[in-house]
Amino acid sequence: MADAPKNQVLDVLIIGAGLAGLRALHTFRGAGLNCQILEKSDEVGGVWNYNRYPGARCDVESYDYSYSFSAELEQEWRWTERYAQQPEILSYIRFVAEKFDLRKHIKFDHALAEARYDEARCHWELRSTRGETWVAKTVVMATGQLSKPKKPDLTGESDFTGEIYHSALWPREQVNFKDKRVGIIGTGSSGVQMTPVIAEQARHLYVFQRTANYSIPACHADISDQEDADIKARYRERREQAKNSPSGLGFVPSGKSALDDTPEEREKIFEAAWRRLGYGFALAYKDILLNREANDLAKAFVHRKIAEKVNDPEIAKKLTPKGFPFGAMRPAVDHLYYESFNRDNVELVDIKADPIEELVATGVKTSRNEYPVDILIYATGFDAFTGSLFTPDIRGRNGISLQEKWCDGPVNYLGLSTSEFPNFFIIAGPGSPSLLSNVLLSSEEHVDFICELLVSMKGRQMKEIEALPQFEKDWVAHVNERSKETLYPLASSYYVGAEVAGKPRVFMPYSGGVRGYRRILERVKANDWEGFRFG
Repeated sequence: MADAPKNQVLDVLIIGAGLAGLRALHTFRGAGLNCQILEKSDEVGGVWNYNRYPGARCDVESYDYSYSFSAELEQEWRWTERYAQQPEILSYIRFVAEKFDLRKHIKFDHALAEARYDEARCHWELRSTRGETWVAKTVVMATGQLSKPKKPDLTGESDFTGEIYHSALWPREQVNFKDKRVGIIGTGSSGVQMTPVIAEQARHLYVFQRTANYSIPACHADISDQEDADIKARYRERREQAKNSPSGLGFVPSGKSALDDTPEEREKIFEAAWRRLGYGFALAYKDILLNREANDLAKAFVHRKIAEKVNDPEIAKKLTPKGFPFGAMRPAVDHLYYESFNRDNVELVDIKADPIEELVATGVKTSRNEYPVDILIYATGFDAFTGSLFTPDIRGRNGISLQEKWCDGPVNYLGLSTSEFPNFFIIAGPGSPSLLSNVLLSSEEHVDFICELLVSMKGRQMKEIEALPQFEKDWVAHVNERSKETLYPLASSYYVGAEVAGKPRVFMPYSGGVRGYRRILERVKANDWEGFRFG
C-alpha cells in the first residue's frame, strides 16, 4: 500500500453510510472520537439507496425500524405506512443525515479496497478504490449483511438483446414495463415484492422459481394521525418491548406452545397473526421455530392460505414450499404476491423441473421451452453476512486476511470482533442476532457497545483491543449449540451459507434472541470487558 498520511490519524474510520454507519458516526462523534465514513455511493442509505426496485418495502414495522437514540427524532418524523416503502425509508435516512449534520464527515464515492494493520504503530492503513489513503486507530465495518449482490451465472448473457437489471442495483430512473414481456429470476423477498407491482404494468410476466419460499401478507395500512400520536405517546414502552423480545420487534410474543391450544383456539391465533403480524407470524406461538410438531401446525395453516389465494391448484402446489420447516428460510412479507398468479398475464416457470440453460437474443431458454423476454430481472439476492466483508482485502497481524481467517466459516467473539485483527469491529456481523432480528435495533446495540469499548480503551491509555482466541472459539461453539435448539439449520438458506456455491456450510447468525444476546453484552461489560485484551 502507498504511504498513508501519517499526520492525519483518525480515531475511527467507518465503512458504509447506511443506517448502521450513520448511527456509529453520530455516536462516536458524540463521545469525542475523531471519525469519518467511507461510502462507495454518492448518497447515504446503504441497501435502501441501492434496492430501489418496484415494491421494495421493509418487513419490520416502521416505528420499530427506526433509530431509538433520539426522542426528538422519534417525535419529529412522521411515518405514513405500517411497513415503509423504500423511498420513505431513504427519505428518513437523508433526514437524519441532515438533522445531525453527518454528511460533512462522509467521503462519498469511495469504496474500501484494502486495509492493513500496522503492528508497530498500532493503527490501520486503508486505501479506497480511487487510490486515496487513510490512517485510523480503529476500523468499524458497517457494510451490512445483504449488500453484496449475487447474480446467476448464465450462458449467453451477452447475446441477450433486451434489458437486464438486478434488484439490488436498481437504476434511479424509472423502468418502463408497459407493453413489455418481463422475466423475474428469483422468488426471495425482492422477487416476491416486485411481482405484483410489475404484473400490473407488464404485457406478460414470467416468474422463474427454483425454490418456493413462504410469504406472509404484510397487511399494509396507512398510519392515521391518531395511531401516530398513540405510538409516540408510548414510544419508550414500545422500545423496551422490542429490546426484551427474542426478535426485536415491537410486539409481545406469545408465551404459549402451539401444542397447548385446541384446534379451534389455534386457528383463531394463527388467523389473527396472519392478518396483523407480517413476519411476526412466525412468533404467533413461542415454539414455531423450535419444535417440529408445532411448526407443522403453522405450515399446514399457511399451506391452506396459499391454496385459498391461488385459483389453479397446480400453480398453488408449485408455490407451496416443500422440504423445510416454515420460517427456517426467512419468510418474505408481501402484498398480493400469491394473488398475482391468478392474472392471465402472469406465468410461473418451475426451473427446478425445467432448468434455465442459457439466455438467447430474445429471451430465456430452459431445457424444454423458450420464453420471450424484453426485460430480465435478477432477483437473486446476496452473498449474505460475509460477502461485503470479503470484498475489500483486509489484513490483520502477520498479514493474515480476514478471508483466510474465516476460510471455514466466521470465527469471532460476539459477532463483532475477531482475534488477530485488533481495533477492528463489525456491526451486526455473523455470530450476532443480525438477520434473525430487527437488524436496526441490533446494530444500535452494537454501536453503543463498541463506543463504550473504545472510550474505555482510551481512558486506560491503551492502543489496542482485541478478542481473545479462546473466547471467540467458545463463542462459535455457543452459536452452533444455540442453532441446534432451533429449526433454522433444516433449510438450505443464507443462514447456513447455502446461497453461494462453495461457501462454508456453517450457521451464521446468533439464534439466542435479542434479549439473551443483550444480557451477554451486559455481562461482558460488567466483567471488565471479559474476552477482550487491552494492549
